[in-house]
Amino acid sequence: MNFTRRSLMAGAGAAAASALLARAAGAQSFPFTPNQRYPDPAVQILDPSFGKYRLYSSTVEQVATGMRWAEGPAYFPEGGYLLFSDIPNNRIMKFDEKSGQTSVFRANANYANGNARDRQGRLVTCEHSVTRRITRTEKDGKITVLADKFEGKRLNAPNDIVVKSDDSIWFTDPLFGINGEWEGKKEKAEQATTNVYRIAKDGKISAVLTDLVNPNGLAFSPDEKKLYIVEWKGTPNRSIWSYNVGDDGALSGKTKLIDAADQASLDGFRVDRDGNLWCGWGSNGALQAEPTDIGGRRVFQLRGKSEDLDGVMVFNPEGKPLAFIKLPERCANLCFGGPKNNRLYMASSHSVYALYVEAHGAV
Repeated sequence: MNFTRRSLMAGAGAAAASALLARAAGAQSFPFTPNQRYPDPAVQILDPSFGKYRLYSSTVEQVATGMRWAEGPAYFPEGGYLLFSDIPNNRIMKFDEKSGQTSVFRANANYANGNARDRQGRLVTCEHSVTRRITRTEKDGKITVLADKFEGKRLNAPNDIVVKSDDSIWFTDPLFGINGEWEGKKEKAEQATTNVYRIAKDGKISAVLTDLVNPNGLAFSPDEKKLYIVEWKGTPNRSIWSYNVGDDGALSGKTKLIDAADQASLDGFRVDRDGNLWCGWGSNGALQAEPTDIGGRRVFQLRGKSEDLDGVMVFNPEGKPLAFIKLPERCANLCFGGPKNNRLYMASSHSVYALYVEAHGAV
């Protein structure tokens, strides 16, 4: 490989900037070396049909590090940058593709979690705790509150968010942001259930689902006739449910599309133009039934090894596993971006990774 002085300095500058951000926030940055050989062995093909989506000469890259829990990536093609949340550090971050630099986009972000770009190019955000609301950042930087209550009671902890082509906004509202002090402020829930909401174009908010336990990631199929939703506390495992979407926004035909293995964790995900689901994946922290003797101590270990689970699982529209993208950290959420909408950005614990693919984001 040929390196110019400029490219070496740019790489060193990006690494130094990440380290400075990490120190300022009291978080850790981690070194990462891309695989030298093509094709990248981190891209594991589970079904031959995935072959057309793999770029032979593309490898997983670390584009940012120094977060405590990276979440909610959203790409803005107008500016060529990625916004993502660092929830425990209470900030929204910005990765600029042209410079390769990461900076703080918004401090004191009310523990922002999920983010999305609306059809007018504005940022919509799930403020996960404290304010517990959905906001929109206008082009002039002003913040508009879109929803903070339902039927007179405060929302729980808005988690993930998508915008439909009719300008309606859909978001999940589990309890994570008010369950403790790590990702916000511990508070009492006012809603009797953990719901999925729809904000219509006229601003009216409605609960489209009330029977899922801690709904998490969500995304539409390319034709928007299906809505997929992760149930974090599914029985027996975390699952993705599929619903038919009516013209009026009503959901019907609940069907289990994906059932995670008992040691795996589903979180955020996105859908490509062919309808495949690219899902954040990792250990769910479940313990083995019996302890193991380690150095004279009886230790309850994880059911599955994190190093075997951390990454991105890809499923076809029927729920068949197609591929696994192995990462050194658990992936919480992801999105497609880049000038051609074919760069997969993966928000993964302390870092953000990227991989060019032959798939394109559906939105």
